[in-house]
Amino acid sequence: MPLMRRAFLALLVLGPAFAFAQARVPGEYFPGREWQHRSPAEAGFDAAKLKAAIDFAISAESKRPRDMAEDQRTSFGAREPMAGIVGPMKPRGDMTGVIVKGGYIVAEWGEPSRVDMTHSVTKSFLSTVVGIASDRGMIRVDDPVASYVPPVQPYPGGDTIDLFPTPRDRTITWDDMLRQTSDWEGTLWGKPDWVDRPGADPEANRTRERAKPGTTWKYNDTRVNALALAALNVWRRPLPQVLKENVMDPIGASDTWRWFGYENSFVVLDGQVMQSVSGGGHYGGGMFINAYDMARFGLLTLHRGRWGGRQILSGQWVQRALTPTVPNREYGYMNWHLNADRTLFPQVGAHVFAHIGNGVNLIMVDPDFDLVVVLRWIDGNKSAGETLKRIEQAIRP
Repeated sequence: MPLMRRAFLALLVLGPAFAFAQARVPGEYFPGREWQHRSPAEAGFDAAKLKAAIDFAISAESKRPRDMAEDQRTSFGAREPMAGIVGPMKPRGDMTGVIVKGGYIVAEWGEPSRVDMTHSVTKSFLSTVVGIASDRGMIRVDDPVASYVPPVQPYPGGDTIDLFPTPRDRTITWDDMLRQTSDWEGTLWGKPDWVDRPGADPEANRTRERAKPGTTWKYNDTRVNALALAALNVWRRPLPQVLKENVMDPIGASDTWRWFGYENSFVVLDGQVMQSVSGGGHYGGGMFINAYDMARFGLLTLHRGRWGGRQILSGQWVQRALTPTVPNREYGYMNWHLNADRTLFPQVGAHVFAHIGNGVNLIMVDPDFDLVVVLRWIDGNKSAGETLKRIEQAIRP
């Protein structure tokens, strides 16, 4: 078969999202393994104002315990039943940041090479592997998830796991789970859904009537972990392998990141023992990663899933991820936090979005200024928004 005909047929099979002969935009820069730097002046910043913005961020370091296990025990563990740690954790490093403008690193501080927990930023990586499955036609996001997930065999043994045991649960779609509007009911890896952020009355949360999927929003890691197990069943491969081959290697990420599950989150699939990963560090686990690799992922999302001449994640998927959820307009797909109404970061514009995790860890994306800013271990979203505002103000007119 002639080469051009084979290439044409490949594009028909893979679809436009995977036509990696996309044209580069003249003058764009995407880093290879060695990431190029520019001085603040070369990148269009007032150096003194940029330094002041960085100094502010450093002064706003989180006051919470550096030992992540202690932090978990004194926060979630103090107010939630059954909050025991079942995945790996580690003490964090110094307050760290990386500023990327036009694809180039303009400033960095702290310990950007240090691999640390990133907590719920993990959810953005989870939704990305679901997005690639959607782009390839492996799932349709408006379908019920139950239709893709047969009974799951746990390891080392026991009764099979039925992720969607009730008639209401069987109506939950991928879109509902990605938006955290499913109100999924069940227990997974020893954690019932109702113990996660149960409010002042856990018993009332356990016995309440469940909402129609899509009508209410609730941040809930057990439901996120159910999505991860569903995605594992679709891919039939460990999700870290899927992420590495399809996202992290193509964007030039290091080989130091790790995506963990729990000590009891193993299943047997196609005769192989696999770990179902967690969507965050609520009970331990999740993505352990350095700030440079976080910045690369932020740059990918800044460019709507494109990396140079390759469309890694379709623009249509990114648009869905950036579409506000009806019950919570600050949330798109997990873990794309939106500033659509300027309530998340009132100091900056509505165009800003972020991938946010406990700690606080953030990948802040500012399309209007061609900026990606990674902040690790800063004292809350308010301080992060103020930092980004000061970075914007340091850009020379």
